Amino acid sequence: MVKNILRVPLLEQADEKTLELGGARFDVSTVNWPEEFPYAPICAGRMARTADSLLVSWRVSGLDLTVRNTEDGGTIWEDSCCEIFLQDPGCDKYYNIEVNAAGVLLVGCGTGRGDRVLLPPQEMARIKRFAQVKAPVDIADQLCTWSLTVCIPFEVIGLDPAHLPEHLLGNIYKCGDKTAHPHFLSWSAIDTPHPDFHRPEFFGTFQLR
Repeated sequence: MVKNILRVPLLEQADEKTLELGGARFDVSTVNWPEEFPYAPICAGRMARTADSLLVSWRVSGLDLTVRNTEDGGTIWEDSCCEIFLQDPGCDKYYNIEVNAAGVLLVGCGTGRGDRVLLPPQEMARIKRFAQVKAPVDIADQLCTWSLTVCIPFEVIGLDPAHLPEHLLGNIYKCGDKTAHPHFLSWSAIDTPHPDFHRPEFFGTFQLR
């Protein structure tokens, strides 16, 4: 199975316009479980970095817009949700950063699905989010379009900005477990019988330099 590679450019400043003009484009379009979950909303985005943060944006167009979680640390994956998982190649742990359409997020760390430890609220709060959707909202069977941008300080995911690795491992996802049309899309393909994003063996590569 071919694993994706994305070259992440360095930007001088962290804002949405600069990211749009200079960020590397990605598509979250792989339907890994077509028989069980065939629905695929359109999802694409851009990624870049500054000296101290990783910038990621998503644009989504598809049926439903569900935001039931209004505070960080909840069941974000059940909402209209975008995710990025990140791993330092020199570490066995990885971070799952999950954000709903309103910018409410969940961040955990561990070696697999069974040992996730949530980051403290003050650490989650360091991740800046830019979203137009206001929570709560629950729209089913209607075409909705929305965008989302996050600015993730490297320190929040255990990295020293002055000594970044040459690359990170990870994957980018679009999901909505409890929307009217559940879906599970990924940037880098996953080969498992049923939906499971917590599979670092299928992570792609984000080249930082």
